[in-house]
Amino acid sequence: MPNPAARTAVGPMTIVAAAQWGPQEHRIHEDKLAYGFLPAATRAIVSLTRWEPARRALFNATESRAKGLWAEMLCRKRYVDDKLRAAVTAGVDNVVILGAGLDTLAYRRPVPAGTAVFEVDQPDTISYKKKAVTRALGKMPATVTLVPIDFQKENLREVLTAHGYRSGGRTFFVWEAVTQYLTEDAVRSCFTFLSQASAGSELVFTYVRKDFLDGITLYGAEGAYLDFVMKNRLWQFGMNPDQVEGFLADYSWMVKEQLGGKEFTARYVAPSGSRLPVTDIEQSCYAVKS
Repeated sequence: MPNPAARTAVGPMTIVAAAQWGPQEHRIHEDKLAYGFLPAATRAIVSLTRWEPARRALFNATESRAKGLWAEMLCRKRYVDDKLRAAVTAGVDNVVILGAGLDTLAYRRPVPAGTAVFEVDQPDTISYKKKAVTRALGKMPATVTLVPIDFQKENLREVLTAHGYRSGGRTFFVWEAVTQYLTEDAVRSCFTFLSQASAGSELVFTYVRKDFLDGITLYGAEGAYLDFVMKNRLWQFGMNPDQVEGFLADYSWMVKEQLGGKEFTARYVAPSGSRLPVTDIEQSCYAVKS
């Protein structure tokens, strides 16, 4: 995956895979497929984290960039899992994962027959994802369609429709760890597409806090700020929690809840018996289409 933004798909799943070697009783998120989806070189590194000292070294390296990043990534994935499970139980017609990266959600969470799953991402990532899934599972599941797209240039609705997506039914959308890599115009373009979803559709998405991107409050994440904002300029778009409700209302979406470090700690970290910190630089939001 030569594209710099595409390469960032590896980092979160490296953490998820390494965390599976930790004590079962303290595990925040379960994902037995994560390891198999990683590139060979990364799998070699992650295999070392079976041993606690190596796992601790990887944890410390992650936390040196942003204190609380390790647990936040695990919590946001657990949150998406929980919301998808509830949506499937209630009945949805489609699942659309925008910026799917190397996430295993579409392969760990079976959906009922007749429910179509679409994984959307940059062409480099989609190409690698197909190879990774085939290597790990033997073949691509018939229920999952991989959709390559340039979010900055192509029309999301047109590309999805060309791959078989039908917007007439209720859809569960996942848009995890993507918005910060886009311009505001690209984010609004995606929300214009989302505004056409059927009533009752659901959305879980994440965003980076604007006060972090502006350098006002760094939340113990100076390393991440220097890398993603200043040096490589990968993170472009952000919001603050009090802006989100009004932003989504413009596209006929109602915010139901937002979770940051405090909320994730109470919901997932504390019950696991872990004392891991959770960063506030990224927030997770759940919304329903009106």
